[in-house]
Amino acid sequence: MTGGSGRTSGRPAGRLRGRAATWRDQGVAFGWLVLIWNLLWGQFTWGNLLGGVLVGAVVLVFFPLPPVTFGGRLRPRALLVLVARFVVELVVASVRVARIAVQPGFQPRSAIIAVPLRVRTDLNLALTAELVSLVPGTLILEVDREAGVLYLHVLDVRRPQDLADNRARVLEIERRIVRAVGSAAEVRRLNSEPDEREKKP
Repeated sequence: MTGGSGRTSGRPAGRLRGRAATWRDQGVAFGWLVLIWNLLWGQFTWGNLLGGVLVGAVVLVFFPLPPVTFGGRLRPRALLVLVARFVVELVVASVRVARIAVQPGFQPRSAIIAVPLRVRTDLNLALTAELVSLVPGTLILEVDREAGVLYLHVLDVRRPQDLADNRARVLEIERRIVRAVGSAAEVRRLNSEPDEREKKP
């Protein structure tokens, strides 16, 4: 009787833990949706914050996302590095694209490249794709979820080395994201693989 009652009492506890994990994951997804909405507008205001809350709620209610479990660990120092480097890249890329736009007679060449990521979780794919798209001059065209590959359009490609540099830049963004919010196993996986530039003879 005791064993049977123990098993019975364990089931509700397991369901409660499952529900708590689901609500936690939904809360994380909601927070990212609000943040991304404000980043897309380019500034944090009360109006944009309220709009992000409404959009995030609509997306989660009417367009439920696949479950994205956060199994990593937040590292404040690495997160600060991620944000600081992103701001620098955002400013530099904006100036570069503006120069291309106003330069008379200049016709930039573009290309489409595929970048396989090292960490193929849904969260890493989403964060990497979002940060890459927010930088002017690059645009995510497609995400292969099964293979963990990002296909992106890059602006102003003059030589083959530019393609390698753009791939290395995407992988560096991935590295910063994993170091900021990834699990210990994901960080070890990144550290065990050679840098994209080191693969070149």
